[in-house]
Amino acid sequence: MVKSGVKPLALSPPLPTEEMDLFIAEAEKIAGQYEIELFREADLIETDLFSDSLVVGKEVLILYKGNGLRSYQALKTEIEEAKSAGSYSGDQKIAFSRRFGRLLGYPVERINALLAENSDFRDLQDFGIKGLETHWFYKDLNAARDFYTKKLGLKIQSDSDSLVVLGIAGDAKLVLRDLSKSTYSSTTPKSVALAFLTEDLQGWYDHLLAKNVPIKYSLKVKPGGPHDGFVAVDPEGYLLEFETFFQHPENEILIPELSQLPAEPTALDVNLSLQGSITWLYYKDMLPAQLFVEENVGLTLSADQGWAKIYRLSTNSYLGLVDGLRGMNAFSDQKLVELKLDLARPEEWGTYLKTKSSDSTQVAGFFRDPGFYRYTY
Repeated sequence: MVKSGVKPLALSPPLPTEEMDLFIAEAEKIAGQYEIELFREADLIETDLFSDSLVVGKEVLILYKGNGLRSYQALKTEIEEAKSAGSYSGDQKIAFSRRFGRLLGYPVERINALLAENSDFRDLQDFGIKGLETHWFYKDLNAARDFYTKKLGLKIQSDSDSLVVLGIAGDAKLVLRDLSKSTYSSTTPKSVALAFLTEDLQGWYDHLLAKNVPIKYSLKVKPGGPHDGFVAVDPEGYLLEFETFFQHPENEILIPELSQLPAEPTALDVNLSLQGSITWLYYKDMLPAQLFVEENVGLTLSADQGWAKIYRLSTNSYLGLVDGLRGMNAFSDQKLVELKLDLARPEEWGTYLKTKSSDSTQVAGFFRDPGFYRYTY
């Protein structure tokens, strides 16, 4: 893997010095066969990736090509400086540990797993994400209820005078809420869209046209493209995207996931179905948003569209991160949406936030992401 460039560097098993003395000549021979370099390290950097008992008093061989060793040595120098300053702990140690994990070519989920084994770090996925409710707010809740049940055929799971829970497919839900019973204003930008995943794209398009549902972007079919879709508008301006994805280089992870999701019929009197949903969120700066969902939430990337990224949150629910300069909506500090996570162990997650987070927006009951989207659980 080092020779092919998959890993910037790799480590041999830790060995006592006397065993490394016996092994080093053979190791150099093998390295030569693979056209890579070796560095004998008697003092491997201390991180939260590995237990101290695994490496203390032992040596490792660092296998590398090009500048891999320089990157490691620069990291080691920074860690030694942090130790001298007495600041090598907590979040800083986690950050250095992640850098070492990336040097070793580990994906984020593997780094998270190692951190959980060797420190008190946990990501949200450790507390069991079971589903997602996307909450939207309406001046006329009755009209919104009628639109989604009669024109889209979504099934009501619970209903009251202030809140309607609608099933999309499986664990993906849309919740309609009375704006007057919230703290939000009708002038607040929505900064959100909802994509319905379906294999009946043409059928949905014809049906919504027949029902006189406003269409913002008409159905586009691109042979050989990654996806086809169209965008409709609900009674108060929320954007509804209907999408079908195809085999394509950017969908090589997503397509096998979608192939396992059954098409669930709606309550309409026509044969139209849905598989799940993508809640599209819009950001001023994409990188902090990506790092948040990967490192803190524990999600893995399902599709990379360049300026939009799709992450699987649960079986039927996906999060989509969109560059607010290029998407259908713009970024806004305030937004007319909330996201509610169905967690297996919400109390434990709340306790974890209380003890680990110094951010006042990350507290028991809710937290916000780098784009100021509010999550409850």
